[in-house]
Amino acid sequence: MVLGGALPYVPQYQEIRRSSNTEGFSTRVCLVLLVANILRIFFWIGKQFEMTLLLQSVVMILAMFAMLHLCCAVQHTNRVSTRRHRLSDLDFHYFWQWSALEDYLLFCFGFTVLCAVVTLLLLDSPVFVEALGSLAVTFEAMLGLPQLLQNFHNRSTKGMSVKMVLLWTAGDAFKTAYFVMNESPTQFWVCGSFQILIDAAILLQVLLYGQDTRAKLG
Repeated sequence: MVLGGALPYVPQYQEIRRSSNTEGFSTRVCLVLLVANILRIFFWIGKQFEMTLLLQSVVMILAMFAMLHLCCAVQHTNRVSTRRHRLSDLDFHYFWQWSALEDYLLFCFGFTVLCAVVTLLLLDSPVFVEALGSLAVTFEAMLGLPQLLQNFHNRSTKGMSVKMVLLWTAGDAFKTAYFVMNESPTQFWVCGSFQILIDAAILLQVLLYGQDTRAKLG
């Protein structure tokens, strides 16, 4: 359960390394997961749930930084222009499209400090704690949306496979079942159910766009 959430990204990590192409992966997936899991950690501080889920968040954060590190390295290798985008540029058009891992780390550090200050001030409020948990799982429920939208925009699922998406779906189904059986906070299983629906939509895209690609090649 601790590693299950990160395992589906292993084949995608391997595919990006093999192809030196990040086109099939949206780094905004990393943004969504980092924000969701940072918020989940602070939710745990206010309302202790299973330690397993807390450790899962730590593992997922490390996994997302590994994905970002790889994407930065690949984009640096493939870069035609010498123009580099940094967090310090304060250019909203290139938000979360920075050229160095340090910028992502700095953003997440700032976000964590902000969450820590707000949580410290409002920790005694049950309404705030429940709202924090709802916000965390809402971000996590949106996990597949950046990938879904990128696939729709590109009319392509290059770099993705049916096997990869089935791994996502199986992981989310197992996770949701775990939440229900262990009577985790309601926010968790609602989030898991929504993620399964998004996984199903992405699977349809892989099948549809894969057929289109084969038809063009034929």
